[in-house]
Amino acid sequence: MAEYIEPLQRLAEQFGRLEGIGRKTALRLAFSVLEMSGEEAADFAQAVIDAKTKIHLCPVCQNLTDAEKCSVCADEGRDRSVICVVEDPRAVMSIEKVREFKGLYHVLHGAISPMNGITPEKLKIKELLARCEDPQVSEIIVATNPNVEGEATAMYLSRLLKPLGIKVTRLAYGVPVGADLEYADEVTLFRALEGRRDV
Repeated sequence: MAEYIEPLQRLAEQFGRLEGIGRKTALRLAFSVLEMSGEEAADFAQAVIDAKTKIHLCPVCQNLTDAEKCSVCADEGRDRSVICVVEDPRAVMSIEKVREFKGLYHVLHGAISPMNGITPEKLKIKELLARCEDPQVSEIIVATNPNVEGEATAMYLSRLLKPLGIKVTRLAYGVPVGADLEYADEVTLFRALEGRRDV
């Protein structure tokens, strides 16, 4: 992007660092920022700073929150006997849209992938095991993505959790193999939750 003036080039390069943003899109976003008023640009920059400084992991489920605990963990009306384990916070948002799951969540922040250097120690698995010491917990729904990494993670969790006497289930039909949960519609996710099976 050397053909553009340096501040514009730097801005485009920063947008280009975002997942899924290519060179042309990064440049288009940079030009969009230039078209903003000074106040709009300041609000945009402040939103980025606020997101980085105010959002942290819930100490219970590892989901994103800006409060002491996330809204799900803080909700006393949730079923504390069931924990739905997902790879990332976007999956929590997708399942919550269905409005049928009344249990709790646990966010792993990834899936086991030795090829990418993601080992079990790099995920929030020890935090999940600590939660499973609560006698109220009777079922873990493993809702990792239905791909090679997600399946490997599900099998690993099953081997860890079954000796604890906790029922381990997996999302069943409705979510196609190779798909990401965040792109599944509400009906598909509802059917997948309803049709979960033992691992």
